[in-house]
Amino acid sequence: MFEFKLPDLGEGIQEGEILKWYVDKGGEITEDEPLVDVETDKAAVTIPSPRSGKIVDRKGEVGDMVNVGEVFVIIDDGSGGEASLPAPEKKEEAPKQEAAPKKQEASVSKPAPKPVAKAVEHADGRPVPAAPATRRLAREMGIDINQVPGTGPGGRVTTEDVQAFADGGAPVATSDTAPAASQASKAAPREAVEIPKSGIPLLELEDLPDFSQQGPVEIEQFRSIRRKVAKKMVTSMVVVPHVAHMDEADVTELEKLRIAEKKAAEQDGSGVRLTLLPFMMKALTAMLRKYPQFNASLDPFREEIIYKKFYNIGFAADTPRGLMVPVVKDTNNKSIVEISQEIIELATRAREGNIEPQDIQHGTISITNVGPIGGTGLIPTINYPEVAILGMGRVQEKPVVRDGEIVIRKMLPLTLAFDHRIADGAQAAYMVTELIKMLENPTKLLLSV
Repeated sequence: MFEFKLPDLGEGIQEGEILKWYVDKGGEITEDEPLVDVETDKAAVTIPSPRSGKIVDRKGEVGDMVNVGEVFVIIDDGSGGEASLPAPEKKEEAPKQEAAPKKQEASVSKPAPKPVAKAVEHADGRPVPAAPATRRLAREMGIDINQVPGTGPGGRVTTEDVQAFADGGAPVATSDTAPAASQASKAAPREAVEIPKSGIPLLELEDLPDFSQQGPVEIEQFRSIRRKVAKKMVTSMVVVPHVAHMDEADVTELEKLRIAEKKAAEQDGSGVRLTLLPFMMKALTAMLRKYPQFNASLDPFREEIIYKKFYNIGFAADTPRGLMVPVVKDTNNKSIVEISQEIIELATRAREGNIEPQDIQHGTISITNVGPIGGTGLIPTINYPEVAILGMGRVQEKPVVRDGEIVIRKMLPLTLAFDHRIADGAQAAYMVTELIKMLENPTKLLLSV
């Protein structure tokens, strides 16, 4: 028997949510065939079978969480022996505690968790379902999440459940009959939840009104990649003082070169589909060498600026699962054609949902290009802990003045959003100005990189 443990899914990932099983219990599978789809806060991955044989047992159904390093599949690979899935750990019931005095506003200590009489588990012994962020919160608060009553769909434990449990063990809601995906407009009113204090002066969060009392609504669980994006964006906008420098680049000559090379590739059958993005990545890489403060990260706790001597440029990709930022590694060592091919490959895999976690990690700066969709400009949000992001709008033909005459040129709107803690507006203006000169002169671009 072979005990298959959930493998390492990427940097900092401790658990994953089961999306799909490809083989049922008792079914046969061949080595390297798809076994299960697992989604983390960063990406969805397909895990292949490490052995050929019969699936003797498996742990978890769709929507359940599995920890990295935990045995979740047992395969009879003909090696003999016996194996069984480990039973969930059951901790001894802690003695009941006296109610603690009400916490003062100035206190920073957390109230002691108050356990319930019985651990909340499924009938088959599986641990309660909860999102990665909820499990992380429980660990940080020293709470056994299996002891927390879940009020979410299917008994899922929410962050509000954990917080309510820490404050005295009372669940935030008692209804277990509400539908998981949608809620009729005449549904029973939602019970109020305690909104945690933000800790930011004058910022007081309020609970949303019950929109189901105003008209028909549909409720979707906020989780996985969409939730991860939200967390990073909130962190970025709260922590980082954003500044945006805007300008336009005349890409008339660059567009001529791009179109000519694209036609040549079609004729020789090389299949290279050149867009402006790989040219921009190459030009930006050259600029980062001269302006390293935009290829850095700030450690506010150690009060250190980390200048990265490697160049990994991420690009925003719209996928059915939400925004992803695949990363082209070592752009300083790759040609424009190689960068183009990698962009196409990464974008395709991101849309199809089979991108690897390492493909969206270790970026040093990002580019977001809304040009193919439309838009005359944008102010992008920095992909924290990076310190800058370059936004590209739609190339448009515009009348501009050249040598005292009005001519029609193809203009590309650019926005460099950056962290004002480690870079100033003058530095951003200098870098963008040089970037534009490089884009306006394709020969200089090709010779400089």
